[in-house]
Amino acid sequence: MLSAGAPTTLREVTPSARLARADHVGSLLRPPSLLEARRAHAAGELPDADFKAIEDAAVREVVALQEEAGCPVVTDGELRRESFQSGLTDAVDGFAGVTIDAWLWGDWHSDEVGDKAVERPPELAVVEPLRRRRFLAAEELTFLRAVTDRIPKVTLPSPSLFANLWHPERSRDAYPTLDDFLADVVTILQDEVSELARLGCTYVQIDAPQYPLLIDPTWRAYYEARGWPADEWVARGIEFDNAVIDAAPEAMTVGFHLCRGNQGSRWLVAGGYDAIARPVFGGVHAHRLLLEYDDERSGGFDPLALVPDDKVVVLGLVTTKTPRRETEDELAARIDDARRHVPLERLALGTQCGFSTSVVGNAISVEDERRKLETIARTAERVWGAAA
Repeated sequence: MLSAGAPTTLREVTPSARLARADHVGSLLRPPSLLEARRAHAAGELPDADFKAIEDAAVREVVALQEEAGCPVVTDGELRRESFQSGLTDAVDGFAGVTIDAWLWGDWHSDEVGDKAVERPPELAVVEPLRRRRFLAAEELTFLRAVTDRIPKVTLPSPSLFANLWHPERSRDAYPTLDDFLADVVTILQDEVSELARLGCTYVQIDAPQYPLLIDPTWRAYYEARGWPADEWVARGIEFDNAVIDAAPEAMTVGFHLCRGNQGSRWLVAGGYDAIARPVFGGVHAHRLLLEYDDERSGGFDPLALVPDDKVVVLGLVTTKTPRRETEDELAARIDDARRHVPLERLALGTQCGFSTSVVGNAISVEDERRKLETIARTAERVWGAAA
């Protein structure tokens, strides 16, 4: 079993990013100019330096948007990534068959834009021992810190999210078992957290959509076919997550994001957190839980009663999937409902997920995005007296 000196008691919540009242999950809409530059660069039509300059300009633009909206926590929008989880395969050698569909596959659902099925790339697999060429997000943090005086947040993927990259036959020579592969992923992510801390990062968010997927029988069967029963998936997954989280210094805030899929305004599964709340909410060593609660598919607030007293819950009440205009009155009322389970001082407000978890953004506009971030900040000031 992995061990990283896990504490016997979870770390006490202290002021800083840990008590920021307005937050968002991280990804922001990519400007069309950046998408075109990414295409041209991949085709060899745009030099590295020119592409980097366009990326930098796009990041400055989304940072300014967040600051103008009143966000106390800002990200670089994940603009330098193809997907929120592609940092691993971009920075680490050993994978085959990694196309955009590596991050999009699954049976996606939506009442607004229609269902869409994307097949898993057949060649997708880890085929060689992992070799890190660079850190995943060090450059992102360094640039972000240079262009904002707000709290900079860096997002990282949960280790067991990459279980789908291990194939029992094609991965056998490199990693005979799934455990062998994920142990190396954990080591890479532990090193990443240590490097981010060295560079001055104070807020890291771990994205872990694979846990809510276990609510759905089809996804549960898929994951169990990888080698572990569902209960063990949660227990082992949280063990891996904690090994990464416990690599963070005391001064670093760690958030943990749980959603049900978010791509092109579509979702993967529906259902409340009831089935996973006790082991996940109580087991993970994060300071902040960023939870999806933007519509009836997310279930009710009852599972929040299982959140330990040392964690802040960021209520993802504002949807990133549609242009729907949430109001301050509506959001304040839902926060008031949630406080029946978690005291107001341990609540915060945010989005249910990112606005563009990959280069395939949701079906909303930049103005919709700006308006939603402004509404979050204003509501936080109304409810708690400040957004941070």
